[in-house]
Amino acid sequence: MINHLTRLTSLCLALIALMWSGGAWAQVQIHFHSFNGSVLMGRYPHTFIVLEGTLEETGEVVNENYGFSARTISTRILSGPVEHVVVAESEKQVRRTNRHFTLTLTDAQYHQIIAEVRAWENAPGKYYDLDERNCIHFVGAMAQILELKVDYPDNMLRRPKKWLNHITELNPQLGAEPVR
Repeated sequence: MINHLTRLTSLCLALIALMWSGGAWAQVQIHFHSFNGSVLMGRYPHTFIVLEGTLEETGEVVNENYGFSARTISTRILSGPVEHVVVAESEKQVRRTNRHFTLTLTDAQYHQIIAEVRAWENAPGKYYDLDERNCIHFVGAMAQILELKVDYPDNMLRRPKKWLNHITELNPQLGAEPVR
């Protein structure tokens, strides 16, 4: 009986120590989102990433999101590259969008994602192109960092929800279902 009690006490102390350290649960998750959009509602379809959690190395809390867009929405985007911007959605807007799938990142992957976001943000000149470098290509670059299979079918380049469903199907290891 005393031996059993000693083991139980040791187990409880180990669990308390693990919970106290906090580091065991530190992680950042990346969520892949789409927004259905509507020209009539003044908001075009869009895709973006959400990063949230805690970095293991520093304990820094992460709660950010990034998407890629034309700096100004006008008919000029139909005729070639225009000025670009990396945008963040409000929390309210994020809640209204479709979450397609989630992955857990290592701290190194998080830093790679942020470096890629900054590369797109700081690209010189007119970097947004509706057919070559839009929000889908931006999110695709993030997915490729995480070694997901990505392609860009022509019939999906302006349909973020359909495209993210396609990426879900290309990557069955995600265990995600297409968003309806």
